[in-house]
Amino acid sequence: MSIQVKDLSKIYGQQKAIDQISFEIKTGEIVGFVGPNGAGKSTTMKILTGFIPPSSGEAKINDLDLIEKSLEIRKHIGYLPENNPLYLDMYVKEYLEFVAGIYKLGKKTKSRIEEIIEQTGLSIEQKKKIGALSKGYRQRVGLAQALIHDPAILILDEPTSGLDPNQIIEIRNLISTVGKEKTVMLSTHIMQEVEAICDRIIIINKGKIVADDSIDSIYSHTQDQLITVIVEFDKAPNQKQLENIELVDKVAKVNDKNWLIQSTSTEDIRPKIFNFAVKSDLAVLSMQKKEKSLEEVFQELTRQ
Repeated sequence: MSIQVKDLSKIYGQQKAIDQISFEIKTGEIVGFVGPNGAGKSTTMKILTGFIPPSSGEAKINDLDLIEKSLEIRKHIGYLPENNPLYLDMYVKEYLEFVAGIYKLGKKTKSRIEEIIEQTGLSIEQKKKIGALSKGYRQRVGLAQALIHDPAILILDEPTSGLDPNQIIEIRNLISTVGKEKTVMLSTHIMQEVEAICDRIIIINKGKIVADDSIDSIYSHTQDQLITVIVEFDKAPNQKQLENIELVDKVAKVNDKNWLIQSTSTEDIRPKIFNFAVKSDLAVLSMQKKEKSLEEVFQELTRQ
């Protein structure tokens, strides 16, 4: 199932939470939906899951209008909200039985609960009350309820928020696995998460979409013209000679042996640095082209 959004806006009083945003997520894609706090991520997700109406514009799930076919569409969406509201006094299995009842799974309930408990790694905690679980296991319960009815679309708002590194990896792997068969829209502040599991990234800032492309394309469009190469020599080079290397525009000393060498040329300057080292009786211990991180790209696109 696909998600189509066209000129979608949501206004609270005088404030535009989202301002005429448009995008499409195709069947089978895992898309990262990222932006600063207050950018409009959660508002967009609440509209797409039918929890709040838009002020204007349209949102469709598989060409079905979200307003006209709200109840029908909700059957096909699994939603994990940012604050993951759970009934803390209920036992894990009891809660999943309750959710399965809402979706009217009927005779499939028992087998589906067993399957989803295994899939989300809840087996050893299934007989505990939700209130007694750690943050990580509560997130698993939230994912389990989002998956219980085997939805075609998953909308996950900060699914790894507050988890430790091991738990983050486990939840990422789970999302990657289920995402092979579903359409996934994932909100997160963790850029490594986007790089690890997403096919595409949509960046929203102040209610407007500022980027929508594959991660590689976003990198290529935002890379500075100034290319930086980090070099470590076995001994101190002559700075003046470094500056005179063909295509080199700027040289910065980190310490005697480590240097930042910069160029605005589209030609790779690393062979010229290596040739300089050979002629100068220097050994190159390491040489690395410095790429802009996704965090830096994100900051560049959202700092205005």
